[in-house]
Amino acid sequence: MIFKVFYQENRSEVPVRENTKSLYVEASSEREVRHHLKDRNYNIEFVQLLEDKHLEYEQASQDFEVERLNGQ
Repeated sequence: MIFKVFYQENRSEVPVRENTKSLYVEASSEREVRHHLKDRNYNIEFVQLLEDKHLEYEQASQDFEVERLNGQ
């Protein structure tokens, strides 16, 4: 499954919408995504499962690059 993660780069700063970044992660669950990213200094705002038309839409973006977890 592909998840889109919305995050701020610095965990200690107050979240500001204009500074929100996103990345795509292939994992079997949201829990696995959060575990994978726990060592980064990210303030994770939201993890969204991408399916069907939404996934197709995101794949059409030039910024679409999936991060795969070790062992996948």
